[in-house]
Amino acid sequence: MLFNSYQFIFLFLPLVLTGFFLLSKRNSVYPIAWLVIASLFFYGWWNPAYLLLIIASMVINYALGRILSEERKYTLIIRKGTLIAGIALNLSALAYYKYAGFFVDNINALITTDFNLKQIILPLAISFFSFQQIAYLVDAYRGITREYRFLHYALFVTFFPQLIAGPIVHHKEMLPQFLRPTSFRRNIGNLSIGITIFSIGLFKKTVLADSVAQYASPVFDAASGGETLSFFVAWGGALAYTMQLYFDFSGYSDMAIGGARMFGIKLPLNFHSPYKATTIVEFWRRWHMTLSRFLRDYLYIPLGGNKCGLIRRYLNLLLTMLLGGLWHGAGWTFVVWGGLHGLYLIVNHAWNGTKRYLGIGRSGDSRYGKALAWAVTFLAVVVGWVFFRASDFTSAIRMLEGMAGVNGVEIPNAILSRAGKWGIWLQEQGVRSYLGGGSVFVMTYLWIGGLMVVALFLPNTQQFMARYQPALVLYSHDESSRYAITPKVPLSWRPTTGWALAVAAISTCGVLALTSVSEFLYFQF
Repeated sequence: MLFNSYQFIFLFLPLVLTGFFLLSKRNSVYPIAWLVIASLFFYGWWNPAYLLLIIASMVINYALGRILSEERKYTLIIRKGTLIAGIALNLSALAYYKYAGFFVDNINALITTDFNLKQIILPLAISFFSFQQIAYLVDAYRGITREYRFLHYALFVTFFPQLIAGPIVHHKEMLPQFLRPTSFRRNIGNLSIGITIFSIGLFKKTVLADSVAQYASPVFDAASGGETLSFFVAWGGALAYTMQLYFDFSGYSDMAIGGARMFGIKLPLNFHSPYKATTIVEFWRRWHMTLSRFLRDYLYIPLGGNKCGLIRRYLNLLLTMLLGGLWHGAGWTFVVWGGLHGLYLIVNHAWNGTKRYLGIGRSGDSRYGKALAWAVTFLAVVVGWVFFRASDFTSAIRMLEGMAGVNGVEIPNAILSRAGKWGIWLQEQGVRSYLGGGSVFVMTYLWIGGLMVVALFLPNTQQFMARYQPALVLYSHDESSRYAITPKVPLSWRPTTGWALAVAAISTCGVLALTSVSEFLYFQF
């Protein structure tokens, strides 16, 4: 069941909310049990057979966590062995369902064998609930968290607003909220905040992301089919996908946070205007923030982090991002994407170190310095997205060749012929024309330009709702603080009739755009 579906919006969510608040009048056990049952139903809607997988995973990890948290009852050796076994078990399930076919195909290609696996259907959300439970086991071993009731643990794993595509939450973030009595009281404030955030997310997904997708997919499909792409066509496809992924993931994150807030629960912020970043380090502090935190805390730091010398630090960064890329998908394009971002981070840290060594000041803080830094960062991100989206390595190279101008520059004849002297000058410079496609060309770049303005200059949902603390903030940004402390900021939400009508209009547009339900891009991970 998708957030952007009629079944979820008009049936599932209202029924779950109604049952939750009715049961909360009795005690805290009934509403928690109700949410667990509803969340399992939500998960099983996709494929009931995999309910056994997630339930078995919860039972086993809960039992292992109990052992890990009993420092007095079990020796360090037993607890350490339990932790290793638990991590191995979670990773084994993930490896089988997500990567077995990928590894077998590469072995066949490498040593010319003909091993064949039956088709393995990837269980929904296995990457997210596996990482979430690995974090729980490590935290239990470290004594950071402890679980006493299976029902609470089951809700921590299955809570439907964050089950399918995150955010990846920590047990210590969620359990105190589940145990807080005020969480189970009907709160008009939480409902209005949650509905507002959910509506914004729905609009981002159905109106913005799905609309610009029609200008991205044909270009990548053409590259996959072996067509050569000219400069503006390739860039149009790459930038359209860049915007599609931004608003798709941002929309999902808003809907997850809004859905949870209706129940009085705050999820961690997972997305904070990443295209405003002026460095790759800052980009990863804004994009998929809970995954960045997981990779840092449970992979990069255990590998040694930055405490084992410069070369080792860079190797740790590269390995972390390579594995982060592989986590996104079983394909070499994802590995290349992760490797690129690993190299980007290495260059970023090396540049910062060089500036400190040479005593270079904060010249980059000037307006032009920031603009240049943003342009370099954004270009690097777009190049990475090409590999992220392309169906294979060859298709990605075709896209990049087009973006580099290898196949020349072409503009629709309908546009070039109306450009007057500029059109003649462009043709003298080698720009070619072609028949047809003028409206697609114009609409592609109008959508890209409009969405770029929204992404770069308008407040994001966290800023828009800043005075009501819509989510748990992982990293603080000065821009968000300004929205929180300034009493009168344009586009700052307040519980008024005017804003209620505006949100109603936004949600109506989002629902009317549900002519064809499309999955969120991160559902495939």
